[in-house]
Amino acid sequence: MPKLNVVAGIIDKVADKIDEFTLDKTEKAQLIQEINKAQIEVNKVEANSSSLFVSGWRPFVGWTCGIALCYHFVLQPFLTFVLYSFGHQIILPTFDMGTLTTILMGMLGLGGLRSYEKVKKSA
Repeated sequence: MPKLNVVAGIIDKVADKIDEFTLDKTEKAQLIQEINKAQIEVNKVEANSSSLFVSGWRPFVGWTCGIALCYHFVLQPFLTFVLYSFGHQIILPTFDMGTLTTILMGMLGLGGLRSYEKVKKSA
């Protein structure tokens, strides 16, 4: 039983240390708000950059996702139909839509959440 008391004592000490580092809900909300403000400032600086490699990566990712989505759901089925109609048995390339959807939903989800906030009239 003494070993159990030692382990319990260690767990209590670790728990006390963790409590010192955790924040309450208000502090967490303030910290998240500060992080978001800092990210907005970084986004502004990136958007105003004259370098295409700094300011162009977000539009590039957006256009790439849009073109890939268009190919997968519009162009590929249409081209397959046209090619088969003329007797060409060509299989067009496909790709992993799971990965594309993850990136695209991440980009679009932020705009969707902001729209939700506007509808609910919350800051």
